Amino acid sequence: MPGVIGLDVGGANTKAVWRNGDAGRTVSRPFEISSDRDALGSVLRAVVGDLGAEAVELVALTMTAELADAFAGKREGVAFVLDAAEAALGGRVRLLVLTTAGELVGPGEARARPLDVAAANWVASALAVGAVHPDALMLDVGSTTADVIPIAAGRVAAEGRTDLDRLLAGELVYTGALRTSLAAVTREVPVRGRWCPVAGAAYAITADAHLLLGHIAPADYTCPTPDGRAASVEGARARVARQVCADPDQLEPGAAEAIAAHVHAEQVRAIEAAARRVGTRVPDDAAPVVPLGTGAFLARAVAKRLGRPVAEMAWSAAERDVGPAAALARLAAARC
Repeated sequence: MPGVIGLDVGGANTKAVWRNGDAGRTVSRPFEISSDRDALGSVLRAVVGDLGAEAVELVALTMTAELADAFAGKREGVAFVLDAAEAALGGRVRLLVLTTAGELVGPGEARARPLDVAAANWVASALAVGAVHPDALMLDVGSTTADVIPIAAGRVAAEGRTDLDRLLAGELVYTGALRTSLAAVTREVPVRGRWCPVAGAAYAITADAHLLLGHIAPADYTCPTPDGRAASVEGARARVARQVCADPDQLEPGAAEAIAAHVHAEQVRAIEAAARRVGTRVPDDAAPVVPLGTGAFLARAVAKRLGRPVAEMAWSAAERDVGPAAALARLAAARC
């Protein structure tokens, strides 16, 4: 029997999961839509092809790419992604689009309701978590952002639906495991026993910090490096040093790692603050944290600080890294 695909089109990564009963496959492809938006159609064709489009009856789509600066606004971005998806599928496969209310609607309705389908991917993950953990705090930390979603009595208890409302509610934190500039995480770092302000330029990103700390491997550094050089430990050390206007040999041994550790702590602190605020809507104080995303290690660190247990979704590690796509595939399979 043909399967279904959950497709999550982001501004920096395109992720997809094919499911057919208990069988599944996962694809995650780095693609910065702002660098070449006209290539999106070919990227989607390749991703769907890698999953076996000949054995698919439905593709369920969600997106965050509409916020990319390749577009003048969300309406343009939503329409562009829908056009690219329809062109990639060529009418051979049914296409449905996720809304922030958890609906699956056709492309025509999605075009008429662009703000209802923009940045809806977190809804799929939250619905999947709520079906397994009636009371929980979902922390999905991706390459760029963290979703902090309360689940209460099996219901998604989020206050916000749009990105703006979610930022205001503490349910969206703009910090991620790979792409966040160190200057956006902290204004100062420890150097030579003192606090040193960081340069405002994006000389280093969180991928550099987490690579130095061993939280990710070089192969996990899937975004471009800020200086175009290697995604290696040595390269990361040089970039972190440059964030304080230094070369590595101007810093004492271990200084770059100390800066990285401070960045990690500040990210955990920021997500923890949001989790404490949002967590008041979870009635059970002992309800677990459910970590998802490439930055799930940050979510687990937050859970420890909150004193909450960690509950992993019973998915493959690859599916947990692309939570919205994995959840959307399951949601689509249940509704088709």
